Amino acid sequence: MKLGRSTLKIGELATGQDLELNLFEFAPEVLTGPSVYIQANVHGAEVQGNAVIYQLMQALEGCELRGKITLVPLANPLGINQKSGEFTLGRFDPITGVNWNREYLDHKLDIASWYQGHKHLNDAELIAHFRALLVERCYSRLHEPWGITTGHRLAVSLQQMGHEADIVLDLHTGPKSCKHLYCPEYDQDAAKYFSIPYTLLIPNEFGGAMDESIFCPWWQLSEYLATQAREIEVPVSAFTLELGSQENVDLADALVDAEGILAYLSLRGVIGERISPSGMPRYACHLKDYKKYHAPLGGLVEYKAKVGQPLLAGEPLANILRVDRYGQEDAIVPLSLPVDCVPVLHFASASVNQGTELYKVMTKVFPL
Repeated sequence: MKLGRSTLKIGELATGQDLELNLFEFAPEVLTGPSVYIQANVHGAEVQGNAVIYQLMQALEGCELRGKITLVPLANPLGINQKSGEFTLGRFDPITGVNWNREYLDHKLDIASWYQGHKHLNDAELIAHFRALLVERCYSRLHEPWGITTGHRLAVSLQQMGHEADIVLDLHTGPKSCKHLYCPEYDQDAAKYFSIPYTLLIPNEFGGAMDESIFCPWWQLSEYLATQAREIEVPVSAFTLELGSQENVDLADALVDAEGILAYLSLRGVIGERISPSGMPRYACHLKDYKKYHAPLGGLVEYKAKVGQPLLAGEPLANILRVDRYGQEDAIVPLSLPVDCVPVLHFASASVNQGTELYKVMTKVFPL
């Protein structure tokens, strides 16, 4: 399958140069399957998704393709190049302070009013018109006469491409993290196909991230149609894949995740090959049971609990070392949690202020 290449202008630098993204596309001569949009590296330090896209492109060259696949590695050149010494700081827009992954457009549609003008359409026509509405609203936002921020322009440009697809995958990593998947509650069965052991089931509402910006309007449409005695399954799927720790590239591990993505694309009929998902055990919890633990005091942290490994209530989570209190009983303060959990990620640095988000853990975990 021949690979197509193009660029997309997403802004201009102060020195006048265009800021561009590289786009890669696989497309069959005749489209018979769903279309796919995959992006990586919206946060500057979260580079592993680019390695997964590389492995995917290599695999797709030998696949029987039925749907169009658009891939956008290095999706945030501003964040990727936001370096300080040996560290990449590109999690927040340095101009506004907003998380790069919270800049997407919340359409806030009046579904009832829109449907009154379109209820005469059959299901396929209704879906096509609704998709066109979402794309057009992104286009209008990008051409807002009062202008929009640099970060919002980047996000809405990515979102517009996502709205043109049936399947959207946003590839991320955590600070020090195990692999985990953000999956909408209504699409829970999809989590069994990716090569990811832990899933966070997120409510069907907009919280600012890319995946939510894509699936929430469709879920809202589906819910409203049900009140009108018209059943349409949510026709668009969107997920965030967290692929381990930031500032790390592992091509062998990227191949494992690429194979999981291909298993899902096989299920959906995007490719003709039959690819079975990994037989690994998979576990989940609801987002409301995904808990943050904040450092109760400042100091130097010895992280004891390993990410991705179950932790029983009362077992060691971390130690906080206070060298300033040498010779006193509280020079080393052991930390633990009162419930069974699975630590998913922890803060990247060993020095923390009081109140630092030290760990995120899954509680009330159940098998998928």
